[in-house]
Amino acid sequence: MNRNEIIAKRARQERRATRTRAKIAGTAERPRLSVFRSTRYISAQLIDDVAGKTLASATDMKAKGDKKPLERAALVGGEIAKAAKAAGITKVVFDRGSFKFHGRVKALADAARENGLEF
Repeated sequence: MNRNEIIAKRARQERRATRTRAKIAGTAERPRLSVFRSTRYISAQLIDDVAGKTLASATDMKAKGDKKPLERAALVGGEIAKAAKAAGITKVVFDRGSFKFHGRVKALADAARENGLEF
């Protein structure tokens, strides 16, 4: 990929994320569960958009070794749910960003639901 193709691809991703985020917003009572997926890692954050603060976060950067990508995504979903419960949060708004809701993003969401988050 040359530089112009990379810039165009990033612009398309930002437009998709903007469309998704235009419909949702996180509050202190019901923060936004934002998911970021790269080719190697997946991470999630609980964000209070009113105050502009991150309440909790989880990533799989340390669990890269022997697990498969879907398993690591499920671990991140469990970690973010535990961090949310520790912060007293049970309900969230799910923000998939520019990513489709399947594969690793779906595995993270399902694991978060199994561990007590409602969205």
